[in-house]
Amino acid sequence: MDDNKLATSPKEPQSLNSRRKHGGWRTFPFFIGMVAGLSLASAGIVGNLIVYLIQEFNIKSINAAQIVNVVVGSSNLVPLVAAIVADSFFGSFSVAFASSCVSLLGTVILFLTATINSLKPHPCNGSSSTCKPPTEIQYTVLYISIVLISIGFGGSRFTSASLGANQFDKPEHQGIFFNWFFFAFYVASGAALTGVIYIEDNFGWALGFGVCAVATFLSVVVFLSGYGFYRNDKPNGSAVLDLGRVFVASLRKGKWKHSSRMEDYYTGATGYDVVVQILPPITPGKRLRFFNRAALITDADLNSDNTIKRSSWRLCTVQQVEDFKKIIGILPLWTSSIFLATPIAIQSSLTVLQALVMDRSLGSHFKIPAGSVSVIILVSTAIFLTFLDRLILPGWHKVTGKSPTPLQRIGVGHVLNVLGMVASALVESKRLKLGHEHVSMSVLWLFPQLVLVGIGEAFHFPGQVTFYYQQFPQSLRTTSTAMISMLIGIAFYLSTALIDQVRRSTEWLPDDINHGKVDNVYWMCVLFGGINFVYYLLCSISYKYENV
Repeated sequence: MDDNKLATSPKEPQSLNSRRKHGGWRTFPFFIGMVAGLSLASAGIVGNLIVYLIQEFNIKSINAAQIVNVVVGSSNLVPLVAAIVADSFFGSFSVAFASSCVSLLGTVILFLTATINSLKPHPCNGSSSTCKPPTEIQYTVLYISIVLISIGFGGSRFTSASLGANQFDKPEHQGIFFNWFFFAFYVASGAALTGVIYIEDNFGWALGFGVCAVATFLSVVVFLSGYGFYRNDKPNGSAVLDLGRVFVASLRKGKWKHSSRMEDYYTGATGYDVVVQILPPITPGKRLRFFNRAALITDADLNSDNTIKRSSWRLCTVQQVEDFKKIIGILPLWTSSIFLATPIAIQSSLTVLQALVMDRSLGSHFKIPAGSVSVIILVSTAIFLTFLDRLILPGWHKVTGKSPTPLQRIGVGHVLNVLGMVASALVESKRLKLGHEHVSMSVLWLFPQLVLVGIGEAFHFPGQVTFYYQQFPQSLRTTSTAMISMLIGIAFYLSTALIDQVRRSTEWLPDDINHGKVDNVYWMCVLFGGINFVYYLLCSISYKYENV
C-alpha cells in the first residue's frame, strides 16, 4: 500500500475541522476575564499581606517580611512546575483550572481568618506588652491559606497564557494575544494596588479579602464557561525528561564518531515525536553536534535481529536531540533577561523608601500612599501596550512591510530600562541635594523614571513571552511561558541579595536614606544594565530565529 495514503488518514481532515471549530478570537474574552479576576485578587492580597500579618496576627515586621518574600518568590517559581506538569501529563486546561480552584480555596480561607475572631489573635491595643502571638491552630490556618494562594495564583497565570496562545495559529495573532493578556494583568493589578488596598485599609480586611474571593470565583466561572470553545492540546508525555535523556545519552556515547549517513541516526516516532509519521524525517543539525550522538545508532542499541532496543536513556530520536539543542540555544538570551528584571526589582523597593521621605501631598486633603507609587509602572505599561498594539506596531508594519521580531522588542525594553535607571539616579541626586538644603522634593518627580520602566516592560515583557512561546519545542509550549515567571522569581531573590551586600559593604543604604547614597545604587544598576545589554546584543545577533 502507498505510504502517502497511510500518511493522510481520515483522521486528518477531522482534526483540521476540529481546529476550525475551536480556538481563535472567540476564546479571547474568557482568558482576559480570567486573568483580570485572578490578577485583581492576587495583587489585592499579596500587595498588602505584610500589613495584614503585622496588624491582625501580631507578627513582627521582619518575620512578616520574610513570609511575604516566600509568597512572592514561590508564586513566581510555581508556574514552572505547573507548566511541566501541564506539558507532560494533564494538559494546560486541567492544570490552569485546578490551580484557579486552589487559589479560590486559599482566598476563601484567608477571608475567613479576617471574619472569624477565633482564627486570629486578639489585637495589641497599642501596647507591645499586650500582644499575644497566634496559636498553633491560627498559624496553621493562616499558612494553609498562604500556601494555597501561592500555588493557585502561581500555577494558573502562565498556564492559562499558554493555553490562550494555543488558540491561534499565526505568530502575529499570538503576539497580539500576549499584549492584551498582559494589558489585562497590569490594569487589574493596578486597580488592586489602589482600590482593593484602599478598601482593606479603610473599610476592613474582611471586605477587602471578600472582594478578592469574589473576583477569584468569577474568574473561575468565566474560564470554565469557555471550555466548549477551547482548542485543548493533549499532553505528550514527559518532554522535560526527554531533555535529560538526550544529555545522558550524548555523554554515554561521547567517544563515538559522528556519521554523515542519515540512516545511522534514529528517527523513529517516540513520545511526542508523532510528526515523523506524516513528515519527512528531520536530519541532525550541525549546531552543537556533540549532542547528535544521542541519536546515533550503535551496536549496543541493536538487538540480535537488528531491531532497535527500547532504551530511552541511551538512544533518542533526532527530533528530541534538535529540541534539546533549541533549549540550549535559547538559554543565553534567557540569562540576559535575569539582569534585565533585577534592576526593576531593586527599584521597586528603593522607590518606596524614597517616597516615604518625599512630599506625598496632593492638595490639602490627600496624601499618596508610599506603597501605591509603583502603580505608575503598571498604569504606564497598560496604556503603552494599547498604543503599541493599535498604533506603533501597525505603523512599523506599514513602513517596513513586516512586524518587529520579539528579539527587537526585547532589545528596546533593555534600552528603556537602562534609561529608567539613569533617570532614577539623577532624580535621587537632586533629592539629596535639596534634602541637604532642608527642602522636600515632591513625590511626583519619581513618576518619569517609573513611566520609562513601565514603557520598557510593555516592550520586553510580552516580547519575552512571545519569543519563548514561539521558539521552544512544541512539546514545551506551556513551560515556555513559565520561563518569564521563573525570571521574576530569580530576579526577586537576586535583588534582595544585592541590596543586602550593598548594605554590608558600603554606606549607601543606611536606615535613613537622607544620609545615604541611593543614587549610587541606581548608577550601579545602570552599569550592570549597560553591560547586560551588550551581552544581550551578542546573544541575539548569534541566535538563529525560527518562525513557528
